[in-house]
Amino acid sequence: MSHSTPRALFCLGGGMALLLCALVRAGCLSQAASQPFVMGALVFLILFSSAVLFLCCRRWETVLCALPPIALALLLRVLLLDHVTDDYTTFLSDWAAFFRENGGWAAVALPKGNYTAPYLYFLAAISYLPVFDLYLIKLFSIFFDVVLAWGSCRLVRVLAPETQGRSAAAFCLILLLPTVVLNGAAWSQCDAIYAALCLHGLAAGLEGRPRSSAFLAGLAFACKLQTVFLLPVWAVLWMFRRVRFRDLLCFPAACVLAVLPALLLGKPLGDTLGVYFGQAAEYSAYLTLNAPSLYALLPARTQVDVAAAARLGIAAAFLLVLGVLGWLLLRRRNLSRRAIFLSAVVFAIGIPLLLPHMHDRYFFLADVLTLTWACIHPRGLLPAFLTQLASLGAYHAYLLLRYAFPMGLGALLLLCALLLALAALVRDVQEGDGPQKFVRNF
Repeated sequence: MSHSTPRALFCLGGGMALLLCALVRAGCLSQAASQPFVMGALVFLILFSSAVLFLCCRRWETVLCALPPIALALLLRVLLLDHVTDDYTTFLSDWAAFFRENGGWAAVALPKGNYTAPYLYFLAAISYLPVFDLYLIKLFSIFFDVVLAWGSCRLVRVLAPETQGRSAAAFCLILLLPTVVLNGAAWSQCDAIYAALCLHGLAAGLEGRPRSSAFLAGLAFACKLQTVFLLPVWAVLWMFRRVRFRDLLCFPAACVLAVLPALLLGKPLGDTLGVYFGQAAEYSAYLTLNAPSLYALLPARTQVDVAAAARLGIAAAFLLVLGVLGWLLLRRRNLSRRAIFLSAVVFAIGIPLLLPHMHDRYFFLADVLTLTWACIHPRGLLPAFLTQLASLGAYHAYLLLRYAFPMGLGALLLLCALLLALAALVRDVQEGDGPQKFVRNF
């Protein structure tokens, strides 16, 4: 028996005990008729988590040692399943009822909701299930929490292959990250879907699988407009011929495939493609919607020309992207996979920090990417902490209806995280980290 076997068996026992607690709590949910479904979903989720973690690590001892934090993450989510927010009562419950009352899949063609086609398919599918809508909506997001953790695990594995334990740590820490726990299980939101696709797309690009990378990026964009925060990374991959132009054609192909079912079901093309324009126009009167962007630094009573300030922010974000891309092009001989990843961190923090009309959840990508960075290298620890603290402040304001600290302080924390990410990117490129050199592999 190896030295790690007793520890693995101890962790197995701890994981099973925590899973049992989660199942018991699921049996106490307010909607009794839905309890068996939730319990079955929990068993599936821990089996799925174990399977994907083994796929990444190839060691059962690692999987067994990860069971307690995975089961704890599921228990925390079960404790939040009965929590109802205004987003659910005002929007999601109404949309779910609409699909149930209008023929399920047939209702996809009707003008209801301002979400993209893939999420409408989900609402149509669950309309046939005799399970409480709130639980189904949250469990769908929780499933993608696991997919998101898998994406982080892949990134750590490709960028820090010499330390296998870090990839498993990333998997567990993403599942336990407060904003990831709260986003789906408490808030009923679905940011884990597009973020998971982004992380897997980035991992595929760094692994030398350009078509899969572009396709996953296209699916992410079809799910959520906030994918644009990370799209400049594919420009980096293309500039340095890590992704070819014909590979990038997979991006629009994925978008077309995502909306094709809606079109076949009779949804007008204008309604399908106009979702993003409608979302952008809906909140154009506000420079920030409780987001810790730089606009949160403006005093509350300050009279500001919203349109002019918005144009300034858009220009600043464009200059940030252009500056990073231009500088990487000039230093292209020293570009490594880690530098490409760090550019993703810079874009995920900097673009929503500078853009107007940002919502409180729009730093979700920054949350998970900075934590992934912390698992790759200790330099990421402070940016991960600062980003999570700022983002969690916005969640606190929405979920508890009071500020833990001013949003302007959150903006300053994110600005510090951005500067640290930029410094790390410059350092990585200047050092020309040999072991992390990108090898063309397609």
